[in-house]
Amino acid sequence: MSDLIPGAAPAPATAPAASGPTPTGLRRPRPGRVRYALWAAAGLVLLALPFYLDRFWLQAGLFAIAAGIGAIGLNLLTGATGQLSMGHAFFLAVGAYGYCALAGGGGRSGSHELVGLGLPSWLAALLAVALAGAAGGLFSPIAGRLRGAYLGIATLALIFIGQHVLFNATSLTGGFNGRAVEPLSLLGITFDDTETVIAAVPFQSAEKLWYVALAALVACALFARGILRGRPGRALNAIRDHNIAAGVMGVPVARYRAAVFVLSSMYAGLAGVLLALVFQRTVPDYFGMVLSLEYLAMIVIGGLGTVAGAVIGAAFVSLLPQLLTRYSDALPLVSAPGTGGVAPGEASRYLYGAAVVAVVLFLPGGLARIRPSRPARTPKEPV
Repeated sequence: MSDLIPGAAPAPATAPAASGPTPTGLRRPRPGRVRYALWAAAGLVLLALPFYLDRFWLQAGLFAIAAGIGAIGLNLLTGATGQLSMGHAFFLAVGAYGYCALAGGGGRSGSHELVGLGLPSWLAALLAVALAGAAGGLFSPIAGRLRGAYLGIATLALIFIGQHVLFNATSLTGGFNGRAVEPLSLLGITFDDTETVIAAVPFQSAEKLWYVALAALVACALFARGILRGRPGRALNAIRDHNIAAGVMGVPVARYRAAVFVLSSMYAGLAGVLLALVFQRTVPDYFGMVLSLEYLAMIVIGGLGTVAGAVIGAAFVSLLPQLLTRYSDALPLVSAPGTGGVAPGEASRYLYGAAVVAVVLFLPGGLARIRPSRPARTPKEPV
């Protein structure tokens, strides 16, 4: 139009669209396609890791995967619904010891006679998750009516009850020394240390369990993502933001709180089963208050209310002490356990405690909110 008007300035050239053709004629890739390509590449790397990593790194990864599943469940309860729970370790213990009792065939642990039903291990794993959900269902009437610090104090009682039972029900738990874990058998494959050579690589328990744990993590993450992005997720967020307003809008607040508490318990039960299979022995000391605090640190560091944040925070908190133990000789102020100085476990708690403070002060959305900045688009000027 400016060419037809004498003296008019020529119209400025508009900037090319983000996914349109570039000045050289090539089309820029769409952000969605790039994201899917990155996810596919990450999936291929995870599938190939058992062929290249040694047992230490695979076990560390399995601990992180199990922690990620448990953290997703706690994030549904605390991050999405705003319900503080200090008893997450109790439901991990229910899943772990439930699997041991259901899959084990009895025997002795020290001076204790153990009981066990001897069920197929795959069935015992499913029933252990259901048992953790049933335990959460017994507590759900309380969870449906309490909120905030009151629910946190009420769930804290579960830790003390659980520790008392684990140490004193010796025929079920083995007492202080714990009990051995029956290896998982699925589709004719036994996930124990018996070597199975695949592509000239000997597969033992860690390599075999890797794919089962990875499949469980993906399934749990997709299920939780579907909940958060659907109508239940909007209801949970409304309860978190203002429960009275959510009730006025027709959301059954007590029912949703109770339901998400049961779901979170089942996630914790599955994480407990995986931890038992990786450890190959369960001990009561592990399922204490410190473990519950670590799970709270996971979801705060990673990001409240997001599935990716739960997984990132779980990887950070669970891998940090193992890395410090592995490289304690090369790190300043960190020494091997029992040699004086700061032990790796203590150092890791100092570090992720400082990480919690830093995230709360400077990055309220957690590590999952960190994204590379996109270049600013040049606004189009009217012709």
